[in-house]
Amino acid sequence: MPDVKMKSMVDTGELADKAVAERAGIGWIGKNTLLITKEFGSYVYLGEMITNIPFPPDQPVEDLCGSCNLCVEKCPSGALVQGRQLNAQKCMAFLTQKKDAVPEPYRDKLGNRVYGCDTCQVVCPYNRGIDFHLHPEMEPDPELVKPKLIDLLAMTNREFKEKFGSMAGAWRGKKPIQRNAIIALGNYKESAAAAPLIACLTDDPRPVIRGAAAWALGKIAASNGGASSSEKIGKALEEALAVEEDENVRREIQKALKKIETAGLAEG
Repeated sequence: MPDVKMKSMVDTGELADKAVAERAGIGWIGKNTLLITKEFGSYVYLGEMITNIPFPPDQPVEDLCGSCNLCVEKCPSGALVQGRQLNAQKCMAFLTQKKDAVPEPYRDKLGNRVYGCDTCQVVCPYNRGIDFHLHPEMEPDPELVKPKLIDLLAMTNREFKEKFGSMAGAWRGKKPIQRNAIIALGNYKESAAAAPLIACLTDDPRPVIRGAAAWALGKIAASNGGASSSEKIGKALEEALAVEEDENVRREIQKALKKIETAGLAEG
């Protein structure tokens, strides 16, 4: 048919994927703002093909969320303001990908997330009991999706691209991943990470990384009370403050020192 026209697109085309899929009867947009299908839940990839071939229209699927509100209730940062309304600036998935500092109120909530967040999908009843392992070539490598956090801190650009370059999470580059790893180490209160975090604080040229390292070090030291590692961290923070020129990093160091001081007073 020489007069047939077609155009395919995935994610970056002119169409709003979820809205088109809903109108095409593939599923409905749930309270988590994601498209939910009866067959596969919300773990689906969406793509479109536009053509001038006439097709009879499909009927939209009924909204089946009903009174369920789990995704809204379980969202770790309260980003789902209410059903089908998302405050993207608070969304964990967004926060793990932004290149500047993660706002302090959300760092604890970040937990051990290095990239993305699926809480609103994990708790969705329509994703329970479904076998998603249908394409072996798309199964994740466990060592890549759950990397050792400390190993990420000193990774070069070349090493990062060689190891993670083929993954979707690599598109933002290594800085957000390293910053998130630092925050995760702080949330773990991992004293074994003190030395590499101090290296980030004193040697890394990127203010976002130095600031995150100061926050994590303060949290680790404050949790260890009067241990020798806490004293070492406190000294490193004071020395870093003496030479640090970036005002945002200086504030992070000062807050970390205050946290350590407060913890010490509580211990006493």
